[in-house]
Amino acid sequence: MKQSINVIISGGGTGGHIYPAIAIANEIKVRYPDANILFVGAKDKMEMEKVPQAGYDIKGLWISGIQRKLTLKNLMFPFKMISSLWNANKIINEFKPDVAIGTGGFASGPTLMMANRKGIPTLVQEQNSYPGITNKLLSKKANKICVAYDNLERFFPQERIIKTGNPVRQDLLFIHTKVDEGKVFFKLNKKKKTILVIGGSLGARKINQLIESNLEFFKEQKVQLIWQCGKLYFDEYKKYNELENVQVYQFLNRMDLAYAATDFIVSRAGASSVSELCIVGKPTIFIPSPNVAEDHQTKNAKSIADKHGAIVIKESELETFPIVVETLLKDKGKQESLSENINELALPNATNDIVNEIEKLIY
Repeated sequence: MKQSINVIISGGGTGGHIYPAIAIANEIKVRYPDANILFVGAKDKMEMEKVPQAGYDIKGLWISGIQRKLTLKNLMFPFKMISSLWNANKIINEFKPDVAIGTGGFASGPTLMMANRKGIPTLVQEQNSYPGITNKLLSKKANKICVAYDNLERFFPQERIIKTGNPVRQDLLFIHTKVDEGKVFFKLNKKKKTILVIGGSLGARKINQLIESNLEFFKEQKVQLIWQCGKLYFDEYKKYNELENVQVYQFLNRMDLAYAATDFIVSRAGASSVSELCIVGKPTIFIPSPNVAEDHQTKNAKSIADKHGAIVIKESELETFPIVVETLLKDKGKQESLSENINELALPNATNDIVNEIEKLIY
C-alpha cells in the first residue's frame, strides 16, 4: 500500500463546491499524512482564497461558465476552455496524480477531462438533487459518481453511482451535547425560543428583507434571533443589534454552537446546508433561491419536504411566513415530527465513505 499518494481535487465557484472538496482533502490527510494534495480552481473565484486558508496549494485556470444571454463573456468561452484544457494538461503532467476528484464548478471540467484522457481514475462528487452541467458531462467518463440523493440514474450511469451523502463539518455530529454551551456563547435567554436565520456566506437579500419586515412579529412572539445576514448586507442590517432579542452577524464562526443553541432554522437550500441540517435535526423552513442553475435549491428542498422533513416557502409566497412560523411555534407535535424526519435523512459518514471509494480507485 502506498504511503504517499498524489491527489488532484477540483471544484469551486461557491462554498457548496469548495467545502466538500476541503472535507475530502482533510480525510485523505488523516489517512495519508504524507499525501500530496493539489487543488485546481477557477481564477478570481472564492476557492483561490478559501483553499489556501485551509492549508492546501491551489492552481487557477482561466475558466468561467456560459451566460444565459449573448455576452462578451460567452464569446470568450471557447478561448477560456482551450486555455484551461492546455493548463490542466500541464498541471497533470507535472503533478502526476494517482486520482482526480471533481466536486462541481467550472474548473473541474477541464481538469477531469484531461485526467480521463490520460487514463487517470476520476471520481465526481455531486452535492445536489439536480446535477449541474459540468458533472453531467464528466459523469460519462468518471469511474465513480458519489451522490447525496436518490433517483440520479436519470442523469448518471447507474452502475457507477454510489450514494454517500455530502461531506459536512465534523463538529456538527455531536451538537446535541453543546446546547448549554451554545446558549451561553450567544448569551441567550433560556426561557425564550431561538430562530437561526442563515442565507449563505454572501447573504440573501430576500431573506434579509423578510426578517427585517418581521422584527416586530418576532418580538410579539417572544422569539430571539441569531441572524446571519451575510457579507454583502452586514453594514445595512447591523443596526438591529441594538434590539434586545436580535443578534446580527456577517458570518458565524461557530456554526456548531449556533445550530446547538437554536430551536428553529430558516435557511436557503444549497446542498451543503441541506446536508448539515439533516444532521442537525432541528425544525427547518427552507426558502430556496430561485436564481440558481436549474433551480436546484427548490429541488433540494422539495426532496426533504416530500419526506415530511421540512417546510418549504417559495420566495413568491413569503407573505405566508408569519403564519407558518406562528403555527409551528404552537405545534410541539409538528416540531418533533419535522426534527425526526429530517434527521432520518442524514448521512453523517459521507466524507469517510467517499474517501473509501477514492482508495478503491488508487489501489
